[in-house]
Amino acid sequence: MNIFYKIYLQLKHFLFPGACALCGGSLLGHSEIRCSLCTECRSSIESSEVLSLCNLCGKPLITEIDTCLPCRNNGERSYERLWVIYPYIGKYRKLLTEYKFRKNLYLADFFAEKILEVIAGEGALKDAVIVPVPPRPGKIKENGWDQVEHLVKRMEKIKSCLPVCRCLKRTKSKVQKSLNRKDRIDNLKGKIYLNLKEKIKTVLIIDDVLTTGSTMEVCASVLKDAGAENVYGLCIFYD
Repeated sequence: MNIFYKIYLQLKHFLFPGACALCGGSLLGHSEIRCSLCTECRSSIESSEVLSLCNLCGKPLITEIDTCLPCRNNGERSYERLWVIYPYIGKYRKLLTEYKFRKNLYLADFFAEKILEVIAGEGALKDAVIVPVPPRPGKIKENGWDQVEHLVKRMEKIKSCLPVCRCLKRTKSKVQKSLNRKDRIDNLKGKIYLNLKEKIKTVLIIDDVLTTGSTMEVCASVLKDAGAENVYGLCIFYD
């Protein structure tokens, strides 16, 4: 992100803290202003405990046991497990829209806290290295930022954050939106590659939204092929 634009945003947010990203109400106090969420809205979107989650994609199970039907049909995965936090519906969809498309950058602090809460509760991740999903070529130059990269940078500001390695790179590929899972994976094969000499034993891939899981799968397979022993994934939203 352009340094002058970043300074402008920080100054604007300090002088004119604006409104809650969800309800539009006034923000009071440092904790509300820092995350662009009022206390009431923040409480309403805290992750609710579910009885059972799929042990592969992390989505809530309805009638299945251990693994959801889509994961069974999609066959083997290159990652050991994936965690997701919020469904991409209703107020949660608005939350992502405010962050990703309206560039309410301060919501990244809230997302960072939620991700670190998940990490803290999972023993398998205690020695992991965070690897963000790479942006498409030219995205940061065109838009001034990338939502995943900005989120990871905010996580790095927190003392309890795991080490970060930006070792995945991406070359140009077709637009993914109109493709199914198989075609998305084929579209990304060879387009995401590793730029790292040392081997990472345990990896946690971070992305913002899980749809078909194709991006996560390709990233995980690249890391596994490079010698990673355990690869996990975490997405804030699932569609």
